[in-house]
Amino acid sequence: MSDNAAFDPKYVSLLWAGPDQAAEVARLHAELFSPAWSEDSVRALLDHPASTAFLAMVGGNPKTCVGFVMAQLAADEAEILSVGVAKDWQRKGIGKRLIEGVARAAQRAEAKKLFLEVAADNDAAMELYSRAGFLGIGLRRGYYERPGGQAVDAVTLALKL
Repeated sequence: MSDNAAFDPKYVSLLWAGPDQAAEVARLHAELFSPAWSEDSVRALLDHPASTAFLAMVGGNPKTCVGFVMAQLAADEAEILSVGVAKDWQRKGIGKRLIEGVARAAQRAEAKKLFLEVAADNDAAMELYSRAGFLGIGLRRGYYERPGGQAVDAVTLALKL
């Protein structure tokens, strides 16, 4: 599905993700992040009663998974633990749809704020979160270790729901 230049994000289906989708989420996570989360750790997260997660699906039958978001709820707060969009599908509005979906789910669960952390050098993600209304509230120095490189700061962001 590489011919997606004129793709309209309104055709993305957001599906609830549970433990049965752990392999798909772990596969996509491994394509995007290093170190990647194992299928077992993704399954444990998706099996937790406080978790909420979505898959971004495109296409006909069968649909193709092109993104995911995983979050946890605690009291009146929620935190996005990981979000990713397949490289060929980035910058097409899919990340925005995933963030909006998890924000709505958190709101329905009566969360008042949604938090996340992002690498300070991830300009595309910072732009996405800024456009979604997230504001910087903190910094963790040297939080993300880069293979063969220097550690990168994590910026903590929050969105009032």
